[in-house]
Amino acid sequence: MNQLVYLVPLLPLAGFLINGLFRKSLSKQVVSLIGCGVILIAFLISLGLFWQVKSNGPIIQTYFNFIDIEGLTIPFSFQVDALSALFMLIITGVGFLIHVYSASYMIEETEPHFARYFSYLNLFVFSMLLLVMGGNYLILFLGWEGVGLCSYLLIGYWFKNNDYNNAAKKAFIMNRIGDVGFLLGIFWLIAKLGTVNYGNVFSAAVNLSAVDVTGITLLFFIGATGKSAQIPLYTWLPDAMAGPTPVSALIHAATMVTAGVYMIARSNVLYSMSAITENIIAIIGIATALLAATIAIKQNDIKKVLAYSTVSQLGYMFLGLGVGAYSGAVFHVMTHAFFKALLFLGAGSVIHAMGSEQDIRKMGGLRKYMPVTHITFLLACLAISGIPPFSGFFSKDEILAAAYAKNPIYWVLGVTGAALTAFYMFRLYATTFLGNFRGTHEQEHYLHESPAAITFPLIVLAILSVIGGWVGIPAVMIPGANVFHHFLQPVLTTEVVSEMPHTTEWLLMGVSVAIATIAILWALGKFSKHPELGEPSGVGKFLANKWYIDELYDGLVVNPLNKFAGFLKNVVEKRGIDGIVNGVGRFVLYASRQVRLIQSGQVGGYILFMVLAMIVLMLIWINDGYIYTYLSKIF
Repeated sequence: MNQLVYLVPLLPLAGFLINGLFRKSLSKQVVSLIGCGVILIAFLISLGLFWQVKSNGPIIQTYFNFIDIEGLTIPFSFQVDALSALFMLIITGVGFLIHVYSASYMIEETEPHFARYFSYLNLFVFSMLLLVMGGNYLILFLGWEGVGLCSYLLIGYWFKNNDYNNAAKKAFIMNRIGDVGFLLGIFWLIAKLGTVNYGNVFSAAVNLSAVDVTGITLLFFIGATGKSAQIPLYTWLPDAMAGPTPVSALIHAATMVTAGVYMIARSNVLYSMSAITENIIAIIGIATALLAATIAIKQNDIKKVLAYSTVSQLGYMFLGLGVGAYSGAVFHVMTHAFFKALLFLGAGSVIHAMGSEQDIRKMGGLRKYMPVTHITFLLACLAISGIPPFSGFFSKDEILAAAYAKNPIYWVLGVTGAALTAFYMFRLYATTFLGNFRGTHEQEHYLHESPAAITFPLIVLAILSVIGGWVGIPAVMIPGANVFHHFLQPVLTTEVVSEMPHTTEWLLMGVSVAIATIAILWALGKFSKHPELGEPSGVGKFLANKWYIDELYDGLVVNPLNKFAGFLKNVVEKRGIDGIVNGVGRFVLYASRQVRLIQSGQVGGYILFMVLAMIVLMLIWINDGYIYTYLSKIF
């Protein structure tokens, strides 16, 4: 299997090239077969590599020197260990299901655009695989930039809609802000250690000063706040809903937003050396989780609710990273991939049935029309709410336990966020699937369950959302059952293992589940019969308008920059630079018009100019001699 490592990213790249270059000549069936087939084969190879890593340890393949100059050699290499093998399964496994779903969901597109869509999806998977498989920070950064490009292409897929183009530009620009920080951190590493290879960096990290470690890790974290949508660079992710729904599932579940979590988990040796950075990550994480959860409570767009839930769940992952629970954060990445992909694809199924309607206030009572979508969506809601024995319970509980061991305040805030999550998710569920249908008669007439190509991925993801967390059952329940933690231990060497009495751990789990259950029952009772149909006011309006953060950014950053750009364009460029250049041109043109009058064609005039020129030359000659004599007398 070692010799097949390169095929995992190469296959999606080949799919991108084939579907992209031949988009005008391939049928939709062939495009779907190529687009889905390359991801399936990549998944099967990844599965084989996973078992090989589990049995024999990491696989490192070096192909050539990407950069080879005096004092710096960076190879193009892949490193498949426990962490990267797990992410490879998530990316290709969940990615394959999203590709299958897309084959039916995007069927209305014309053949060239259908092929363009699948080529972008394949490129997205390739970039994310390059990111997690790279054997050094430079290869990781190449994939990092690749997923940023693909997000721009897919969010703005329907490029004739200018609002979608603006959303794509917003995602691209905000990610570039974070990427500058990440790139500076890489440069800092090279300056201090002369290498970016993981093994060399981590073994030589003891030679870094406290200032170096804190500076590098903070710069890396700035990059992570952009990719993984944390405060202050989170506002692009909700706007990313402009793209097709399967794209939202791919961004939120299998690619892109998990890149920041992967990068910090991969760099756990560096982060464990800086308590300052860890505390900042934990604080930013829990603040993001709570902020996004409060916003989600008052959103009425089905995809916007899920988008803010992703931002909130990412906050939990960063809380886990900040308190040293690296395996817990990665565990939540995996379970979140299952139930968040399921939620987005379920939302897509609803939107498909509703004729592209996304406002949940115009839905209701859909469970009797869409039984498969309904039950799978319900299972995903239970999983994200942290109800046992669903997957989200185990991963979220591991993070909350580590947060309590670090600082009980983190646990209190985390449980508050979990309660908000349960409340807004079951508000979404009740408003969409329970009660009476509130759409038009025409919509109700065409309501139906989605085809098998859509429901099949839903069923598979529903099963994973239920049982996916059983690989990480805590020791307090079944000693030695947390095989997930044991599998990642060789990579996450600085994992903080929180030791607490079993009674305390049971109590923490019980309180968390009880509060989430109360929130669920409250939401079901409140919204199944009396959904919020009007416009909110007061605090509700404040939350519905997302704390006016976008308006704040517009006022403090966007509008001043636009005005400054307008000043540079209209004053500095047009009146200044263009004025000088055009002024020189106008002067030369005017002067040439005047000088051409000398060419009158009159012989007498020419003789006159000749005599005058001779007189001038004689005067110059006489003056030169006089000046020379005068200077000679002086000196």
